[in-house]
Amino acid sequence: MRGLPMFPLGTVLMPHMVLPLHVFEPRYRHLFRQLMDEAPEDRTFGVVRITAGDEVGGGEHRADVGTVARILQAEELPDGRWLAVTVGTRRLRVAAWWPDDPYPQAGVELLAEDGVDDGVVARRDLLVPRVRRLLALRSELGDTTVPSTFELSADPATSCWQLLVLTPLPEEAAERLLGTDGWDQRLDAFGAELAALEAAGADELRGPR
Repeated sequence: MRGLPMFPLGTVLMPHMVLPLHVFEPRYRHLFRQLMDEAPEDRTFGVVRITAGDEVGGGEHRADVGTVARILQAEELPDGRWLAVTVGTRRLRVAAWWPDDPYPQAGVELLAEDGVDDGVVARRDLLVPRVRRLLALRSELGDTTVPSTFELSADPATSCWQLLVLTPLPEEAAERLLGTDGWDQRLDAFGAELAALEAAGADELRGPR
């Protein structure tokens, strides 16, 4: 177990997902000032989803599975706020929450990286066309956030995470997938979530009956 500063948010951060942040609460301003004094490789913190409550003010309920985020860029504004670009690196599980003094902190376990073999890549390749069709359908419905012409990384593990990140999953579903160990099991679960999204999109396109 290792100690890590934490940044609970209303969204799920996955490995290889870029997360821009506008840091305005005093406790997180303090955190970023401390982190930016560290070496670049040590500018990390944990992100977990807030399952109940608000992002601002504290007292929220937090998930126990999340992702380590690393700061790529950060700029302090004249009024003390920060604008930052971060990226998810690897999964974590919270073993114990520590007092929020001066910001949320926890003892965490870094979860093992999942291997990606040829079988996983073949299963990923079967899912890619379905995600493209779903994104094209959502585009017809007015959601052009992610183009269906996306390109995946040549790295197998990165590309599997990217496929999940590009899919418009509900936060609860994204959290379940993040907490699932092993790519065989995770892609099985992802396929089921994708089927639900496909059915909902088709119903919306057909309109009221």
